[in-house]
Amino acid sequence: MSKEKRGSVVTYPQPEHTAEHERATHREIARRLAKRQGMDFLGEYDPAKVYPAPVYFVPADVLTNRQNAHRLGIRSEQDLFGGVVSEPFMATKAIVHPLISSQSPAPSAWSNEFCQRVQRVVLDGYSAFSLDDAKVAGLRLLEHGPVRIKAVRATAGRGQAVATSMDELESLLKTLDANEIANHGLVLEEHLSDVLTHSVGQVRIGDAQIAYYGTQHLTTDNQGAVVYGGSDLVAVEGSFEALLALQLSDELREAISKAHIFDTAATECLPGFFASRRNYDVACGVDAKGVRRVGVLEQSWRIGGASSAEIVAMEAFQATPAPKIVQASSIERYGAEQTTPPEAIILFSGVDATVGPITKCVMLGAYDDKQ
Repeated sequence: MSKEKRGSVVTYPQPEHTAEHERATHREIARRLAKRQGMDFLGEYDPAKVYPAPVYFVPADVLTNRQNAHRLGIRSEQDLFGGVVSEPFMATKAIVHPLISSQSPAPSAWSNEFCQRVQRVVLDGYSAFSLDDAKVAGLRLLEHGPVRIKAVRATAGRGQAVATSMDELESLLKTLDANEIANHGLVLEEHLSDVLTHSVGQVRIGDAQIAYYGTQHLTTDNQGAVVYGGSDLVAVEGSFEALLALQLSDELREAISKAHIFDTAATECLPGFFASRRNYDVACGVDAKGVRRVGVLEQSWRIGGASSAEIVAMEAFQATPAPKIVQASSIERYGAEQTTPPEAIILFSGVDATVGPITKCVMLGAYDDKQ
């Protein structure tokens, strides 16, 4: 007789921007999450259907309305893979930097306290909710070097440009939508060269928790743009503190510590926020003065490119005897003909209507303690 299931796992897509390859990846992750928790995976959520309780959600994005989340039965991190915030801007890059002045326009729930708490762990920069503020912020940053301009809702490295002069700044700002900036914001940040981006995160599923650090890889998409190409993660059971107990390089230790500070500030300063998946991009690069810098770039409290590796790593700790450290990799490659490692688990391989031919896979690897 099969073991009785304890509830249901469903994906919660947002059709207006969830690509086919993402849906396929989310389904596989949800299926694995269901198996881990002894639950049934019942596909995409249908509001007209009654599901065996409890229902565990795998949303395509951060849920940005706490009341709607409550109506779904999502009241804590135990109810979903991802996160919940009380206002949409809290789920974007806009929260990372302060405003240019106390008179600057901003969402009513803007937290100056959060900006103050994270100022020492992020790069120099500003968030702007008007083109006028964006220009002032850009000019101020240009006094010290090139400025990176970042659309706050873009992902996978898209929606970014660099200005090295006032003319370039003004030209770039003229191409932007004033309403988009007013509603969602724009980030202007010091530009680093020779950048290595670390992924630092923590995931909790039921009573199990892992923390990890990793390195992101870039690849070229079907339009020739350089975009996210996957992550190599090193994971341990436990929290950020367990991760910091490992033998680490000074730079990597600094990256993890700064992500931990950012995470703590979010928990304590953003009302209504909770998340079972907490991922932070931390840049290590060289500023205009030639100084090596480490700073948190942005948060991801939703299912992401590294999530398949997170789940595979978590599964590995169930083995007997359980490993102390696990290495796992997610891989994304564009183009019609892609060769994948024989041990890789294929998540999607085909032509996606949004991005064209793409192959996505995940695999466990041998842990290498060389930093």
